Amino acid sequence: MKKLNDLEYLKLNKSQRMTYNLGLFFCAIPGWFVHLFRVIEKGIKNCGIAIADEFSEIGRTFKQGNKAVKLSFFLFGVGNLFYGQTMRGLLFLLFELIFIAYMVIPSGGFHWLAKGNWFQVGATVGTEQGRFEYNEFYDTDVWVTGDDSVKVMLYGLLTILFIIAFVYTWRLQVKQCTICMDITSKGKKVKSGKDDLRSLLDDQFHKTMLALPLTGILFFTVLPIIYMVLVAFTSYDAAHDGYSNLFSWVGLEHFNELFNFGKGGLGLAFGEILSWTLMWSLFATFSNYFLGMFVAIMINKKGIQLKKFWRTVLVMTIAIPQFVSLLYVSKLFDSAGIIGKLISQIPAVAEYLNVNHYISLWDSPVVARVLVVVINIWIGIPYIMLMATGILMNIPQDLYESSRIDGANTFQQYTKITLPYMLFVTGPYLLTSFVGNLNNFNVIYLLSGGNPLNTEIGVAGGASVGHTDLLITWLFKMTLGSAESKYYMASLIGILIFVVVAVLSLIVYNVIPSTKNEEDYK
Repeated sequence: MKKLNDLEYLKLNKSQRMTYNLGLFFCAIPGWFVHLFRVIEKGIKNCGIAIADEFSEIGRTFKQGNKAVKLSFFLFGVGNLFYGQTMRGLLFLLFELIFIAYMVIPSGGFHWLAKGNWFQVGATVGTEQGRFEYNEFYDTDVWVTGDDSVKVMLYGLLTILFIIAFVYTWRLQVKQCTICMDITSKGKKVKSGKDDLRSLLDDQFHKTMLALPLTGILFFTVLPIIYMVLVAFTSYDAAHDGYSNLFSWVGLEHFNELFNFGKGGLGLAFGEILSWTLMWSLFATFSNYFLGMFVAIMINKKGIQLKKFWRTVLVMTIAIPQFVSLLYVSKLFDSAGIIGKLISQIPAVAEYLNVNHYISLWDSPVVARVLVVVINIWIGIPYIMLMATGILMNIPQDLYESSRIDGANTFQQYTKITLPYMLFVTGPYLLTSFVGNLNNFNVIYLLSGGNPLNTEIGVAGGASVGHTDLLITWLFKMTLGSAESKYYMASLIGILIFVVVAVLSLIVYNVIPSTKNEEDYK
């Protein structure tokens, strides 16, 4: 697309400018992806250089270091003890002893690593299968416990993280020993244990405070995410639960299955659900945003009476739990609901649909999709209204008065003053709202349950595919809504949802006014 100069752009009318700006936006998307790949390529290259430099530094340190430094390569903390840092040295040495003990005990690190058969395609996670064996004492077959694939993979993953921590600690204590050597060679004094404690409560206090939260993030956020990713490369499902029947590593088999667009593949179902998920998130986000903003503007308008009353009425939808309100509303549009019955009694509708009985509005794909968007507006407007009210009250009124003097009408005031301020303040919220709607399980599942059934696809991945199903509801059906319980496929879809969310977030974050035009609003 040809880029116009400032003079050519000013000659365009409003519609032409909008079309031109949209064209620039869509034409820029491939460039963003190219830039992203270049950043990734540069990051990988820099990482490789950093690793090579680190190995060179390790070799140089060993060659140029004194005996204390060389000993610290094999015994943690020896260098610190040599230079009088007793507390550091003992802690490093204790960590090494704990690591060695954990790795060599019968049910320790080497045991779990050996049991895991890590990434050997076709090999089971665990080596000993549970089985029934005859017991003479009970005179019957009893269950003999074997390996548990879930436990093997979890403990193996923990062992790998422990090894990474061991390598990092080894490098850290070698560096500290080298620093002590350099300090003493200059005739200066190294820090003692008391100095370390004082530092942790003074200039290094931020590290003390962050230690516990970071540990919690590692074990309760990072570790489950890595575990979930690993599940996608296994055959973990109801038939291979890891206890009664070990699951195995399958490599990229499930990825090939999901992206198989041929007959019997999951590609068609995935593409259909992904496209509707993106459309749903787009409509659900921006319909709530602009309508909620419009309601806030109307309530805040001068001359409107009973402002508090109107706000209270709207907020009542928030006070009622969605589990109750959404289930109740879904029944209203069912064949037994009052709205379904009333619409069925309209002669034109009955003749058009060729029915002589009560109908459910959830049976029509188009109507069902429209309904979930409209009902989501009903429950979403109050949140936007409350947020927009606070922002509107903080926009300087001088801007509106100046614009009226210059002859601006209401629409021009909205597009030039109100909307830019709203987008600047709420840009990050729009992004998080879009991501939240991609995974909006409650609204879809409680209203339609993903129905009506998509007859062109039927069942895919062991779960029925509906016209209103999102990726998150399809994931739920495959794991808890079907007898097969394909946990591996749920994990795979979770990975793809993350990829979609990450890409969209990066694109949107770089175009919203909150990051591009920050200086204009200071």
